[in-house]
Amino acid sequence: MQFDFTTLEPDSRYRLLTNFIGPRPIALVTTRSQAGHSNAAPMSFFNVFSHDPAIVVLGVQPRQSGEEKDTMINIRRTGEFVVNMVDMAISQQMLVCGLGFDSEIDELEMAGLQAAKCAKIDVSHVATAPCALECRVERLIEYPRRVLILGEVVHMHVRRDCLDAEGRYVNPEVYQPIARLHADNYITSDRQFVLEPPSISDFIKSRRD
Repeated sequence: MQFDFTTLEPDSRYRLLTNFIGPRPIALVTTRSQAGHSNAAPMSFFNVFSHDPAIVVLGVQPRQSGEEKDTMINIRRTGEFVVNMVDMAISQQMLVCGLGFDSEIDELEMAGLQAAKCAKIDVSHVATAPCALECRVERLIEYPRRVLILGEVVHMHVRRDCLDAEGRYVNPEVYQPIARLHADNYITSDRQFVLEPPSISDFIKSRRD
């Protein structure tokens, strides 16, 4: 089947893209409301795109009414946000945070997630998250129905048990993030395996043999 994205309506584009591009890591994004409480929202239009500088990107769409979501409003006002990575231990709370509460509701409190103070920005992060990335907005790329938020990571909190004994690499037996596939389907990284590429000389030799 062929799909011409230049003529395809947005809902079909969304369905096809999210069905086939995945799994997508989940960012539980926390921001600070104007009243001072925590806003939290899960997003699967998210990934890391650079390490020097350290840049993550979020894709935030408005509500169906066209109004901006609380996350976007807060980010525009403060220029700060936190990406909390999600594992099975906080997966249900992540879903609660995405229920669309009124702006004055503290989603972390509603979901029963402990808030912890950040090191460099005035936003709370999830204390029990396997890791949390403190970000400052580097730039916003505006589209009519989507804003791409480029955030520079200025500090990172990592739960100690998620790292190996030397504190250098991830401990795959502990850090098993979940990711979104399509619709309400998710996947966890509890089944990991190693794929080692051959050397180019061995590969070329095998083609000749």
